Amino acid sequence: MKACQIPPFLQPGDDLWVTMPSGTLRERQDFDQGVSVLRSQHYIVHLSPNVTAQWGYLAGTDTQRRQSLTAGLKGDYTGIFCGRGGYGGARLLEEWEWPPSPPKWLVGFSDVTALLWGLATQGVASVHGPVMTTLAQEPDWSQQRLFDWLAGRPIPALTGKGWGQGKATGILLPGNLTVATHILGTPRCPHLDQVILALEDVGEAPYRLDRMLTQWRMSGVFKQVKGIALGRFSDCNVPAGIPSLTVEEVLRDRLGDLDIPIVSDLPFGHGAPNAALPVGIPAQLDGDQGLLTVGTP
Repeated sequence: MKACQIPPFLQPGDDLWVTMPSGTLRERQDFDQGVSVLRSQHYIVHLSPNVTAQWGYLAGTDTQRRQSLTAGLKGDYTGIFCGRGGYGGARLLEEWEWPPSPPKWLVGFSDVTALLWGLATQGVASVHGPVMTTLAQEPDWSQQRLFDWLAGRPIPALTGKGWGQGKATGILLPGNLTVATHILGTPRCPHLDQVILALEDVGEAPYRLDRMLTQWRMSGVFKQVKGIALGRFSDCNVPAGIPSLTVEEVLRDRLGDLDIPIVSDLPFGHGAPNAALPVGIPAQLDGDQGLLTVGTP
């Protein structure tokens, strides 16, 4: 994978588009608080008509959600923020052609992984970071990190637990493990050679994490990547009394023999803090010091 093109950085007064590419909005308070955080940065925020749409568990039909995403991509906006994750982003990529438009920032995580990775196949960088329903719950430093990156200011390295194997440099590709697994091997998955994967997940029992990582091993993808950064695996351990490996034991078992730098316990994923990580940008992973450093904008 090659480094992606960086869209124009945000400036106060820029117009931003908020869309719902995945799950329907379950309550409004957290969403509205996230929008207020954007406005506090002196951006002009425009809400898509599908913000309140619902079709079952989705924020409107595929057509409605595609139209909203297309409006953000083709409209006079500098960035697109996703309202929430949930499920449904990958459905938009089926039979989809990205419309011709100037590159602009797309921000989200969890289910939005499908769109972030899909955009990377077009050679455009994006940001794995908070959605509107989670932004206001982020600590100040995490919010500042997001806005610093979007404004073109450097962001500090993240510190986790190093597993050794020295340093690696590659193109950073953050995402949700489950969503990434389900687009693995499709045309919507970027080429994973020379990549530093950054993975997180939520609500997946250890045996399901094991199953997904085993699929990655059997696909041969891990032989292509330069390093792996692991974020938070929230609500993934099983209740007491049920025989199981722990999440850490699964990760160590399935990844520990890859002979590449790995850093775990990094502060990104479901639950605050969810430190913003650019998608498609050169980065360095230090498995000895436990550091993930992103190249300057």
